[in-house]
Amino acid sequence: MTPLSEPAISLTVYLRPYCHLCHNLLEGLRPFQACDALHITTIDIDSDPALEARYGEWIPVLCGADGQEICHHFLDERALTAYLAKIR
Repeated sequence: MTPLSEPAISLTVYLRPYCHLCHNLLEGLRPFQACDALHITTIDIDSDPALEARYGEWIPVLCGADGQEICHHFLDERALTAYLAKIR
């Protein structure tokens, strides 16, 4: 019998595809994806006027599955680590 793997933790990054800060945040998430079974969904805020109005110049914004904002502009590894510890 094989052990069940831990379910992936879902995070969402609100971004713009041409944003260098967005690319940097996604790159910074890679080590967390490798060891924390993260599933990252990216959403282009320019595809939805409500998201553009909400996040505008705050991108990238990293949110948990519960919609809680973890960080914006830059990856805050401490905030992400605290969030992951809280939901486990």
